[in-house]
Amino acid sequence: MKVTFLGTGTSQGVPVIGCECEVCQSLDFRNKRLRTSVHIEVDEKSFVIDTGPDFRQQMLREKVKRLDAVIFTHEHKDHTAGMDDVRSFNFLQNKEMPIYAHERVLDQLKMEFSYVFNNKKYPGVPQIGTNSISKEKNFIIEGVEFIPIEVMHYKLPVLGFRVKDFTYITDANYISDEERLKIIGSKVVVINALQKDKHISHFNLEEAIQIAEELGAETTYFTHISHKLGLHGEVENELPENVIIAHDGLTINI
Repeated sequence: MKVTFLGTGTSQGVPVIGCECEVCQSLDFRNKRLRTSVHIEVDEKSFVIDTGPDFRQQMLREKVKRLDAVIFTHEHKDHTAGMDDVRSFNFLQNKEMPIYAHERVLDQLKMEFSYVFNNKKYPGVPQIGTNSISKEKNFIIEGVEFIPIEVMHYKLPVLGFRVKDFTYITDANYISDEERLKIIGSKVVVINALQKDKHISHFNLEEAIQIAEELGAETTYFTHISHKLGLHGEVENELPENVIIAHDGLTINI
């Protein structure tokens, strides 16, 4: 199983337009982050979790030539805005793209991309097949099982996902004991760590480290990082040995 971090930043992430802080002005490529997304290759299948505004750029950069499905965590624009660009895979694969999301998220996508779901479709619009998912039931795509994990993004439920020994969670500031049971035993866990200061809807660095310790994975990676977290090279020295800050393009094998 291979996992590639397509993006590890946020809409308040790096580089921020007009910002002159040392992170945004850094020449270290690890401080240059696109919006958060991940590509999973498992059992010869190819999946993407979330299609943010940078989706097309990320697919080109990583030379992804096949995509079997897209899975969405939640409806915020920094996780959905690039959905239109699945049309390239429609053309390459000559079939519609299955998308998997909570019914609430599907409703939002149908509103924001109404031209895609219109009964009278304009030629060339993305071809999409919708599939509703929820925290109550595991689902299978192309023979690969996904375990949905509900976390809270302030008051908004967001879905994370476990695939075999890999768990991916973004945009969270609370994980219930019941949902944590789905994560326990994962070799690799990805969680969000927005910044050092407390935040209303995201784990900060201190909270993310604590969650990593409590979940007990062999390795934990941090994603959904803002420029307020600080320089990659400095923050990584503050972390426990088995906790790593992810960066765009980082590939791990599990």
